[in-house]
Amino acid sequence: MKGIFEHQIKIKKLETFTTRYVSAVRLTMEDGSQGWGQMSTYYANITSKIFHQQVAPHVLGKEFNDFFDMGNLIMEREHKFPGSYVLRALAGLDTALWDWLGRKEELPVTKLIGGTVGKVPVYASSMKRDITPEDEANRLIKLRDDFGYRAFKFRVGAECGRGRDEWEGRSERIIVEVPKKLGSGIIKMVDGNSCYFSDQAIELGKKMTDNDITHFEEPCPYWLPDETKKVTDALKIDVTGGEQDCDMRIWKDMIDRKIVDIIQPDIMYMGGLTRSLEVAKMAELANITCTPHAANLSLVTVCTMHFLKGITNSGKFLEFSIEGEDYYPWQKDLFANDPFIVENGELSIENIPGWGVEFSNEWLDKAVYEYSEQGD
Repeated sequence: MKGIFEHQIKIKKLETFTTRYVSAVRLTMEDGSQGWGQMSTYYANITSKIFHQQVAPHVLGKEFNDFFDMGNLIMEREHKFPGSYVLRALAGLDTALWDWLGRKEELPVTKLIGGTVGKVPVYASSMKRDITPEDEANRLIKLRDDFGYRAFKFRVGAECGRGRDEWEGRSERIIVEVPKKLGSGIIKMVDGNSCYFSDQAIELGKKMTDNDITHFEEPCPYWLPDETKKVTDALKIDVTGGEQDCDMRIWKDMIDRKIVDIIQPDIMYMGGLTRSLEVAKMAELANITCTPHAANLSLVTVCTMHFLKGITNSGKFLEFSIEGEDYYPWQKDLFANDPFIVENGELSIENIPGWGVEFSNEWLDKAVYEYSEQGD
């Protein structure tokens, strides 16, 4: 945030701890104070190389007192590389800076951005498509009964499926079976992951309306916003999207033209909390709700908890993946403490400085270590 630091700061050292799936970042200032962040998941071994070659050199030994300026400077210096990978790397620096500032000020990040600690309602987010409608309904019912979830999201279509279903008839069955089994008083949502052409999405969306589903996420290929706009205009239920988008020009168009009813930026894809706050503010001014994407139990979900509590146009629920080691084996033992204990359908942000979590020493010891330092 502009002018958030009392004094100019200099970053002395940036260290990364990396696997193929995730890369943690440790930031050290000249006075020895530190903060921890994370780059976006998936092919993090590639992203960490970009971090050390295209992010770290622009900030080591430089004085900054403005998060926005720091991010903008990096993007200007790397103007020939405006896409996803540089922003995935930038997220590691940005989230580490927010953690550092929270530790320095002895405040949780959400308080730094005007939010409060406390309970965060979550929706149980299924990632699976290789599951029958009956089995999906049964496992969601168990989660409802065991953990008190009041909202659920499940998958329709095939991911980027060019109009095809995961298998014939699955989507039509699951939008009937799951809502029926979950019963009334439960919020039901679906995710198309860029599967459908607009006419298909509209037809299926009308059936969703008849089955008490209120949220249709990414119905059409996200790179075809005019297709999505047709669905938004045609359906009564909320059409949502934006998880893949990281270019501010695209966000401006999406918000100005109301391509979707609800925006869903991903903090790690966006380049960090700072840029995500900028998108949320744009949406707030247009009276559009922001319900971010957070599809795995890495630091992205922790950061999104703080983000949601700190913006005024947040949706009612945080996305919370229900998948375990069979789907996300790389999540195992990532953190020393467990920030993901669900009770009565809610997580908690404790009054702990920064993000309030620590990466596991055991996990760090097994990761590939690299560093960039002032003067190298």
